[in-house]
Amino acid sequence: MPKKIPLRQCLGCREMKPKRELIRAVKSPEGEISLDFRGKKPGRGAYVCPDSQCLAKARKSKGLERAFSMAIPPEVYEALEAQMKQEQNNE
Repeated sequence: MPKKIPLRQCLGCREMKPKRELIRAVKSPEGEISLDFRGKKPGRGAYVCPDSQCLAKARKSKGLERAFSMAIPPEVYEALEAQMKQEQNNE
């Protein structure tokens, strides 16, 4: 029997994709928002495809704000964009 692959929904394109293909943003119990590339940090997670178009859609639709029930500082979006550029350069 094949192993079950966990799926998560991208906040930008709203497609279900394997968890490992997505970038996770985390709201810690203290209320801080950071990026989690390993998927191990404690807290509430939200996922975005490693694609700048998906991030733009998530930002426009305020997907992260709804997922975390709080305002998201611009630095979080900038960090996500920087990570996406780094991922694309590694390919």
